[in-house]
Amino acid sequence: MIMVKIYKKILEEIFPLLSISLFLILSFALTLNGQEDKNLEEIIVKGNVLYSDQVIALKTPVPILDVPQTVSIITDDDIRKQGFRGVGDIVRYTPGVNTSQGEGHRDSVVFRGNRSTADFFQDGIRDDVQYFRSLYNVEQVEILRGPNALLFGRGGTGGVINRVSKKAVFTKNFGSFDFGIDTFGANDIVLDYNFGSSDVSAFRFMMHSDGLKNHRDHYNGNRLGINPIIKLKLNEKSTLDLSYEYADHERFIDRGIPTENGLPVRRFKNIVFGDKDNNVASLEASIVKATVITEYSDTTKGNITIVSSNFEKIYSNYYVSSYTTGSSVVTIDGYLDPTERKNTIISGSLVNEINIGPSVHTILFGGERIDTDNDNFRFNTFWSTTNDDNELFKITRPMNFSINSSGNATNNNFNIDLNSKTNSDIQVSSIYLQDQVDFTDSFKFMIGGRYDSFDITVNDIKTGISQSKIDTKFSPRAGLIFKPKENISFYYSYSESFLPRSGEQYKSLSATAARLNPDVFESSEIGIKWEIYNELSLAAAYFDSKQTIATKDSNTGEEGEIIGLQVDGFEIELKGKITDKVNIMFGYSNMEGKTNSGGEPREIPDHTLALYTIYKVSDKFNWSFGITHQGESNIGNNNPDRTLPEYTRVDLGAYYQFEQNLSIQMNIENVTNELYFPHSHSSHQVSVGEPFNIRFSIRKNF
Repeated sequence: MIMVKIYKKILEEIFPLLSISLFLILSFALTLNGQEDKNLEEIIVKGNVLYSDQVIALKTPVPILDVPQTVSIITDDDIRKQGFRGVGDIVRYTPGVNTSQGEGHRDSVVFRGNRSTADFFQDGIRDDVQYFRSLYNVEQVEILRGPNALLFGRGGTGGVINRVSKKAVFTKNFGSFDFGIDTFGANDIVLDYNFGSSDVSAFRFMMHSDGLKNHRDHYNGNRLGINPIIKLKLNEKSTLDLSYEYADHERFIDRGIPTENGLPVRRFKNIVFGDKDNNVASLEASIVKATVITEYSDTTKGNITIVSSNFEKIYSNYYVSSYTTGSSVVTIDGYLDPTERKNTIISGSLVNEINIGPSVHTILFGGERIDTDNDNFRFNTFWSTTNDDNELFKITRPMNFSINSSGNATNNNFNIDLNSKTNSDIQVSSIYLQDQVDFTDSFKFMIGGRYDSFDITVNDIKTGISQSKIDTKFSPRAGLIFKPKENISFYYSYSESFLPRSGEQYKSLSATAARLNPDVFESSEIGIKWEIYNELSLAAAYFDSKQTIATKDSNTGEEGEIIGLQVDGFEIELKGKITDKVNIMFGYSNMEGKTNSGGEPREIPDHTLALYTIYKVSDKFNWSFGITHQGESNIGNNNPDRTLPEYTRVDLGAYYQFEQNLSIQMNIENVTNELYFPHSHSSHQVSVGEPFNIRFSIRKNF
């Protein structure tokens, strides 16, 4: 059945929509393939091995060719050359994932139709606080699609994003200084220096400072990040990486514009439905991490990581809650939301390679313990003229929230209407086992599972009610890999994950939810990966996923299940060097979905396409061209009458190397000045994409 669906998908939808340029590229690559050296093991290409600095997202350094799921890797070189400033920039060029608004104050990604603000990891360790993550200390970003509870635990229902941190390096001294500025007035500074004159100790210091600006009124902000790292050789077999990161962020929150007749109101493109005093988010974080890696032998390695983190975040905002088509007034709602979270995470694993008969087994055994204390409360807006959280205001630029639409003076007090106040205590214990069996050079099999115990207590301080729940869940994973040649692999995989009824951020647990099992997400995937030659790879996959939701009949009390979100789709990615002068990144995805009521789900573009190519004119000068296209998508579930229109954005870039250690770069974003709407949080909160903008940057290596 799955092969029939793949065949139908390819014939009816994929080929007519793919750019003809992809076929020209593949034809050219095939021609060159016959001329290249077949020994692919001699050259190790950066970004072809997941988390190549040993402590990895997949726990053992694994070539992408041998991973039975869709994976995209974006290196620090990719981030710099394409001018990426955040996770959302990376997602735009990755097939199968797209961005969500995140209410203007956090990274929010849609993985194969599954919205998430919590499926983020750093060095394989959970990083689920809601904020915009910086990239200044990142070696590479790994985007894995499909459920994967075995390695990451709960969540990850459609995929995960793992940031790999830069580490201190023995016996080398090196560094860099970057400065950038754009035509909006945004600027950024990044400093990175490694002191590694010894073979037993090294120190690396990284910091960044961003001044945030864009095309929208009131928008501004500052981000500061400081990350010193120490690396020590404890003995001949063990090393210690000790890291401290401090983050201090503040930014304006923009909740976007309303819709009418099912589409964003284009005449409101320059109006911000908030103000500079009440649409603000701030974050202060301290993260201490220690990792010990021990190589017991050539075939056995272990690691243990301990993380202690403290996050203090507060945000407040106004936004449009309703709008009548053609009207000159909007209804404004809002809230104030502070959160404090403390995490202690202990994670360890042991990898051992053994021979049993003719087969080679790579056995991974590990466990994790997470203790989280989360304090959250929320105040609604409280308008003096209505004595509730909604008020009507005339649409003006800028908005005036001191006089309502009737001309009466009004004001809001965020300290009167307490919506909720909770303290949550979460304890998670996990154990997992995986065996990857190499039966022959051509045939590999992976099987494993993870057992999680998720224990949560939510104390509702406002009502005085406390709810507790313990979820225990076993999540299996299996994959089959067939390699007819060393540089080609066909695979099939099946995986599961789950999401407890307390949600991603642990803010609430109702009496009803406390009696229900977690939502279960399962996915099957079939695909091909091909290293066309040493520095060019192609990956294509078809996937089919569904959500199972536990229910309780309100009349009989009997437990049952319903099928929730279902998504299937096709992805293709081509990345690498076409010739000595041309590098390319191409991605295409096509997805369909339905909700538990049979309607169309929100935020699943029917197709996305991204192309980025760099042309090397000379040893000193490169230029680049990028294009991203996103098809139409629904703003809300089961409501095709409200949509985000499709759009195409074109970017250009140029790079010049003055001397060996000094370079400048220019990135021109949205060359055609297209008015587009990349995402929305709800019907009347549609984000307005950035217009034409030029960013200049200079880099000095030393």
